Amino acid sequence: MTTNKLETSLQEGAHKQLQQLVGHWKGNTKTWFEKDVLADESASEVTITSLFGGRFISLDYHSSLEGKPFEGKMIIGFDIPYQRYTSSWIDSFHMGTQIMLSSGDVKGNGFFMTGSYGNPEYGETLWGWRTEIQFLSDKEFSLTAFNISPDGEEAKATETFYKRVG
Repeated sequence: MTTNKLETSLQEGAHKQLQQLVGHWKGNTKTWFEKDVLADESASEVTITSLFGGRFISLDYHSSLEGKPFEGKMIIGFDIPYQRYTSSWIDSFHMGTQIMLSSGDVKGNGFFMTGSYGNPEYGETLWGWRTEIQFLSDKEFSLTAFNISPDGEEAKATETFYKRVG
């Protein structure tokens, strides 16, 4: 990758869009474990920082589920050679000791990334997980995640509408 392509992306492309998320945000997270059955609603905060000269952003968040706190980190970038968004995700609730790698494309006024997860103790079948970020304004964005069954059925898992703080 040449520096020129990154500089162009930072000025007018995907990297510029990612950098617009840098800051501190608060929101409300809804969680579903069964399709269309809301299980929990909790406050959430995320601090988003820029990494390595704007190549990536780091989302460091904390929330709770049924009164129990959890935290997580997602690194998001845009892969210029392959023209796709990429991420790695860890947290203290959903992922256990695994790291989910995801990639995806533009969708609406944002983008999505799809990865997979599983546990060999429960068989070799993997589930999918799609994370979508939509830019609603310069002061608000949404982060929605969907579980994708091995049969391809999708169900909303989490949804947070974040507002910029400060």
